[in-house]
Amino acid sequence: MMDRPRRLRRTPALRALTREIQLHPSQFIHPIFVHERDDVTPIATMPGVSRHSVASAVQQAHEAHALGIPSVILFGIPDDKDEQGSGAYDSGGIIQRAAAAIKAAVPEVTVIADTCLCEYTSHGHCGVLREVPGQTGADAWTVDNDPSLDLLARTAVSQAQAGADVVAPSAMMDGQVGAIRAALDAAGYAHVPVMAYAVKYASAYYGPFRDAAGSAPSVGNRATYQMDPAGGYREALREARLDAEQGADTLMVKPALAYLDVLSLLRREFDLPVVAYNVSGEYSLIKAAAAAGYMDERRTVLETLTGFRRAGADAIITYHALDAARWLRDDPA
Repeated sequence: MMDRPRRLRRTPALRALTREIQLHPSQFIHPIFVHERDDVTPIATMPGVSRHSVASAVQQAHEAHALGIPSVILFGIPDDKDEQGSGAYDSGGIIQRAAAAIKAAVPEVTVIADTCLCEYTSHGHCGVLREVPGQTGADAWTVDNDPSLDLLARTAVSQAQAGADVVAPSAMMDGQVGAIRAALDAAGYAHVPVMAYAVKYASAYYGPFRDAAGSAPSVGNRATYQMDPAGGYREALREARLDAEQGADTLMVKPALAYLDVLSLLRREFDLPVVAYNVSGEYSLIKAAAAAGYMDERRTVLETLTGFRRAGADAIITYHALDAARWLRDDPA
């Protein structure tokens, strides 16, 4: 007798009945760029994404909640930057004000704060920059790891004080999760989880984000602290294990699309929730292809997000979140 797998693909109802992977808005995290201005400014390199005022960020959170998306992640864009990134840990900083406003207006939404310095430093790096003696060119500058830990810890505490439900350290400094966990606990925020950017690569896919956040490095490069794309599985496991041992509550892989094998590896090796970051370049590539008529945007986005889930992601940070939630609501098949 011939096996006939096609029997279970014959109708939408049969396909839905037998699906192993389910995609739902509750798995999405909606990113919001918040700037100091009172307007909404479209981002040219990320069609459909804008820099928002605090009031508009609140509206975005309302919209996400109405679509069944439970979480937002905030990225701040300050007017003033300095070498220490002091706006990141200022109690009146843009992320702090946005987090407080969203929690006051939509308390059901989980507010995640990106915990980094790159959007706030005048040089665009994720920590305190120092010159390397005897080096020239891009290698003449590096981020001084240990002094940066104190600033990251201060940032996390400030964000928690403002009402952030989760802090998400993304600087890739050695020991950052441990420093942040200790600082949160000491300040009375033992209940605030740490969503660790555990496996974060020095990727070409971040280009549109750096335009959106104004965080392109002015000197040096981030390859001295972000991971080598060819680093392999041992490096990924080591980074994830260190964050888990230091108290991370979730582990993130960034970017997601080119690193599905790494995402799957973390799912097998760790019992913590795993987050996929569907980054700006991945988003903009699909937008550009769809605008040119090369691809069907809805089908491509949902297939991509389903791929993240199949690889093991429990949650997905994606700039497609609002659109994907609408598509799933209006036409779940």
